[in-house]
Amino acid sequence: MTIRIPDPSLVLLIGPSGAGKSTFAKRRFRPTEILSSDHCRALVCDDENDQTATDDAFELLHLILAKRLARHRNTVIDATNVQPSSRSSLLAIAAQWKMPAVATVFQLTEDLCQNRNRERAKRQVPREVITNQITALSESGSHLETEGFAAVYRLTSDDGDVVIVRYS
Repeated sequence: MTIRIPDPSLVLLIGPSGAGKSTFAKRRFRPTEILSSDHCRALVCDDENDQTATDDAFELLHLILAKRLARHRNTVIDATNVQPSSRSSLLAIAAQWKMPAVATVFQLTEDLCQNRNRERAKRQVPREVITNQITALSESGSHLETEGFAAVYRLTSDDGDVVIVRYS
C-alpha cells in the first residue's frame, strides 16, 4: 500500500493500543516529526504511563503541533485518536494553519492488539481499555471521510508493505 501525504501536513495515526502505531511512525518518519502522547506524558511527569498527566500531556502536544504547523513542518500524531473529539481538536489546529490532514487508521483485530499489548515490556494497558478503544473506533471510524481529512488510509494487516510518498 502507498500512503500519499502532502508535504507539509498533519498525519493522524488512529487505532487502539497495541496496533503498532509507534512502530509504524518510527520506521517511516523522522523522530522530530513524531508527537507521541506517551512521550508528552513522560515530559510532564517522568512517567508515560501516568494517566493523571493526560490533560497536561495533550495540552503540550497541541502547543507543539501548532508551533510545528506554523513553521510548515510535517507532524505525525502518535496517539489512539479513536474518539471524534480527540481528532476534531487536532483537525482544528491544522485548519488554523491551513494545513491538510491525513488519517492512517489501524483497523487490526482485537486479538492481535491484545497479543501485542501482552508482549510489551513496559507499556501494557488493561485488556478492557483496548476493547473500548476498538469499539470507539468501530463506532466512529466509518465517518472519518466526513471529518475534514484530505485522505484516509486504512491498514487491516501488518504494515510491512506500506510506503509513504510525500508530495508538494
